Amino acid sequence: MGDICYQSEGRRHPRPAPGQPGDLCSLRDGTEYCDYTDEGERNMNLDYPFHFDGHGRTATTDLKDHIRDMIEELLFTNPGERVNRPSFGSGILRMVFAPNSRELASALEHSVQEALNRYLGDLIIIKELTVTSENEILSILIQYIIRSSGEGVTDNFKEVLA
Repeated sequence: MGDICYQSEGRRHPRPAPGQPGDLCSLRDGTEYCDYTDEGERNMNLDYPFHFDGHGRTATTDLKDHIRDMIEELLFTNPGERVNRPSFGSGILRMVFAPNSRELASALEHSVQEALNRYLGDLIIIKELTVTSENEILSILIQYIIRSSGEGVTDNFKEVLA
């Protein structure tokens, strides 16, 4: 039997052993699709956008790509779009018809910084955030450290504004 998976009504339910039917984190060839936390629990990082892999399962990705996907979702979601999370998002897409300027870039820099710290602050440490506007392109450069691995990452996101 595998480790204890969860508890309900005071009963402990066993987790399937790796590679056995019901194990969602590995294939029969031993390939693992989940990350393990410090407590030994498994985390499955779903790939974004949602799709299926070559085995017909939900596509997964590594932690670094998963965090980049979450940052992209946060940046390009408008506040009010998510059910039960009315403040989730950065509001960048609301600026599509706003005139592009340095002032707009500066205001967005503060709102993006606040959103990243609020929703992803437990996963990443923001080292540098730069929002620049050139012609109709708004560019967001984010340098951050993944808390669990200590790995430094630099990502660049761009959006065309009117």
